Amino acid sequence: MKSATRSASSPFVSASATGAPPMGGIAKRSFDILSASLALVFLSPIFLLIMALVKLSDGGSVFYGHRRIGHNGQTFRCLKFRTMVPEGDRVLQEYLRTNPEAYEEWRKTRKLQNDPRVTIVGSVLRKLSLDELPQLINIIRGEMSVVGPRPVVEDELELYESAAVYYLRARPGLTGLWQVSGRNDVSYATRIAFDTHYVMNWSLLNDLVIVFKTIPAVCLSRGSY
Repeated sequence: MKSATRSASSPFVSASATGAPPMGGIAKRSFDILSASLALVFLSPIFLLIMALVKLSDGGSVFYGHRRIGHNGQTFRCLKFRTMVPEGDRVLQEYLRTNPEAYEEWRKTRKLQNDPRVTIVGSVLRKLSLDELPQLINIIRGEMSVVGPRPVVEDELELYESAAVYYLRARPGLTGLWQVSGRNDVSYATRIAFDTHYVMNWSLLNDLVIVFKTIPAVCLSRGSY
């Protein structure tokens, strides 16, 4: 799957942002390529095992690519192991239509603690954040970074308002401040604040600290569902 081109109609791509290089420059990109390549090699047995489990669970596709907003407003397919049933959008809309409390939860956070679309295998993968391993491919392709803001869809970016300019300066990350600071247990406004703080205070050292903090956060499944 190839990265899509930037949407010319996107209200978030300002003239000052268009064409600007991603935050972090060569140092961050070199770290991304090296880290993602090594991770793919060492995690390949787990990668293949998950592929088999997802395929055998219901015979559906192994991977899922969801359209997200990247650096400078470029859209790309954010890869994941498929964790949801086929026709997940239809299932979600029906569930939200008949469950006002779930609708309110979705409106505020774009997440559901009890998501009716998630399969049994998918729930385990999500709990351990293993569903996001294919994003290592996005990193190598230059669409994502190891550390950065969490990739969002266009209607989510509208919630960032003036802070969207900070999101657009960086490549979205496989991990980031949000993931090591409570994930879904924090409000969406706090998530935006994390992304903004990260971009404004970026350094390679901070990236390394976040990577090391990600390991216990994943193992303890903090805020993961």
